[in-house]
Amino acid sequence: MCGIICYLGQRPAVPLLMDGLRRLEYRGYDSSGLAVFSNGSIESERALGKIKALEERLQGKRWPARGGIAHTRWATHGEPSERNAHPHRDCTSSIFLIHNGIIENYQQIKNRLVAKDHQFASETDTEVLTHLVEDHYRGDLVEAVEQALRQVRGAFGIAVMCRQEPDKIVLARRGSPLIIGVRNGEVFAASDVAALVSHTKNVIYLEDNDIAVLTPSQYDIFNLDGADTLNRIETVVDWDVREAEKQGYEHFMLKEIYDQPASIKNALRGRLIEDEGTAKLGGLAPVKDQVLDMDRLIIVSCGTSYYAGLIGRSVIESCTEIGVDVDLASEFRYRRLNLKSGTIVLAISQSGETADTLAAVREAERKGVPVLGMVNVVGSSIARETLAGVYNHAGPEIGVASTKSFTSQVAVLYLVSLLLGRRHRMSVSEGQAFIREFKSIPEKVALILEQADHIRQVARKYRRFKNFLFVGRQLSYPVALEGALKLKEISYLHAEAYAAGEMKHGPIALIDENFPSVCIAPRDSSREKMISNIQEIKARRGPVLGIANQGDAQMAHICDDLIEVPACDELFTPFLTVVPLQLLAYYIARENGCEIDQPRNLAKSVTVE
Repeated sequence: MCGIICYLGQRPAVPLLMDGLRRLEYRGYDSSGLAVFSNGSIESERALGKIKALEERLQGKRWPARGGIAHTRWATHGEPSERNAHPHRDCTSSIFLIHNGIIENYQQIKNRLVAKDHQFASETDTEVLTHLVEDHYRGDLVEAVEQALRQVRGAFGIAVMCRQEPDKIVLARRGSPLIIGVRNGEVFAASDVAALVSHTKNVIYLEDNDIAVLTPSQYDIFNLDGADTLNRIETVVDWDVREAEKQGYEHFMLKEIYDQPASIKNALRGRLIEDEGTAKLGGLAPVKDQVLDMDRLIIVSCGTSYYAGLIGRSVIESCTEIGVDVDLASEFRYRRLNLKSGTIVLAISQSGETADTLAAVREAERKGVPVLGMVNVVGSSIARETLAGVYNHAGPEIGVASTKSFTSQVAVLYLVSLLLGRRHRMSVSEGQAFIREFKSIPEKVALILEQADHIRQVARKYRRFKNFLFVGRQLSYPVALEGALKLKEISYLHAEAYAAGEMKHGPIALIDENFPSVCIAPRDSSREKMISNIQEIKARRGPVLGIANQGDAQMAHICDDLIEVPACDELFTPFLTVVPLQLLAYYIARENGCEIDQPRNLAKSVTVE
C-alpha cells in the first residue's frame, strides 16, 4: 500500500510531485522518494520517514526536471528503511520503478535474476520488478514492461521510467488503483484522485491489466494481452480540493468527526420520499426488482465497514423478512459458499479498493450471484466491477481512522432498510415516522459535538489506563466494536469489545481497578440487562465510563463518568453513541502525544490481502 504520483509537462516537476506526495501521505508514510528526468539523465532521492525528511534531502537541488515519478511507502516486504524506499533502480541506474501491491512470486523471479548476475540492494518485492523489466529491455520500455508483467503473480500498480526514453512514463495496474489526470499540455497519474484535484478534475481510471503510456501532451492505453488502443471514459471529479484540507482543524480526524452532521445529510439528500414514506436509491434502479425480491443479503466488508454492516443487519432484519449475513471479506471466499437463487451480495468499502473486499466481490460473481457495491469513491474498482450500487457522498476522508465514512455507510444502510421495509412489513405511516426520526439525526450529532470540551476532560482522566473493555447490547454492540477499534488505531492502547452478555463468559476476569469499561447504555429494550452488567463491573472495582441518554439519573449514579447523548428512537442510537467514542479516542491519543492522522503500521486504503 502506498501513494503514487507522476507528472509530465512543462512545469518544474519536483514541486508538483512533492505536493502530490503530501496529499497522499495518508496512504503510506514509512519512507518516500522520487525520480525525475534531468538533462538526459535521471536524478533520484529517497528518505526514511515522512515527507518532511524527503523535503530536507531535496533542499538546494535545482534539477531542471519537467517530469518524474514519486512514491510514499507503507511497508509490506522489508522493514521501513532508505534502501527499501521507492523508486527502485536497475543495475545500470537506467530504469526506475515505483509500485503499489504485492508480487507473490517475487522470490522465484529473484532467484532466476540473481543467477543472471543481477545485483539487488533491497529486501522488497518491488525491486524484483525493476530488474525484471531491465532483463527484458531491448530499447522499447513498453515491450519490456509487458514481458515482465506476464511473469508476475500478485497485485500491482506501477509507474516506470527509463533514461533512454525521456519524457515517457509507463503505467500498469492489476488490483491496485491508478488514475490518469489530464490538463492542457500536461499529464498526471496517481494512486488516488486526492493528488490530482488541485491540478485537474478530468480523470481516467485504469482497469485491471491496462498499460498506459504517458507523454507530456497525451496518453495511450493498451491491454497487457496486446490489444489495440483502448478508450476509457473520462470522468469529472465531483469534489473540491478544499474538502481534502484541514480547514483550521488540528487534525484531519477531528475535522472529519465534525463533518458528520453534513456528511449524514449528504447521504440522505434527494433519497427520501416523505409523502410515500420510502427511499429512492438511483444507483440501484437497474436491479431494483432483484433487490426488492431477494430472500437473503450477504454483506461483505472489513474493519470499520464490517461494523457498519453489523448495524445494517440488525436494522434490515427489524424492517423486513430478509435474512442478512455479515461476513469478513478476508474470510468470505475461503468458505464453502451456499449461494442460492434469491441471494444478493453487498460489498462495503470506503475506498472502493479494499483488496479483500474486491476479492470477495469477484468470488461472488464467479458463483453467479448479483453483487452490489457501497463505496465513497466514484470510479473505484468496486464501483466499476459491481452490478449496481450506492455512493456514500461523504467527501474525501484523509484520516486513516474512519469516522464520517462509518456514519455515512450506516446512513445508506438505513436507506436500504427503509426501501426494503416498505416492500415488506412497514406501512406508509411507519415509513414516514422513520424518515422524521432519520432527518433529526444530523442536528442531534451536532449537539453531541458541542460537548467536546467535556469529552476532552474525560479523556484526560482515562489516558493513564493501558487496557479498556467496550460493551454494549444489540445495536450498541457493533458501536462498542467500532469504539474499541478507534482507540486501538490511534492511541495504541489495548481495547477490546464484547457483547455485554458475553462478558461473564471470560472477559470479566480481566476487570479490576486498572481496567476501565466503556458501557454503551441508551434507553432501549436491553437497558435493564445493561444496568446489571454495569453492576457486575462495579462489584469488581472496575471504573465505568457510561454513554447514556441525557437526564438518565440511574446511569449518572452508577457510572464513574458519563457522556450524554440526545434521546432518539432505539433504532437510530448508533449514530449518536458512536460520536462520543470517536472523540474519546481522538482526545486520549492527543493527550498521549500519538500520531493521529497517520498512526503507525496503518494505511488508509488497504490494497493488499
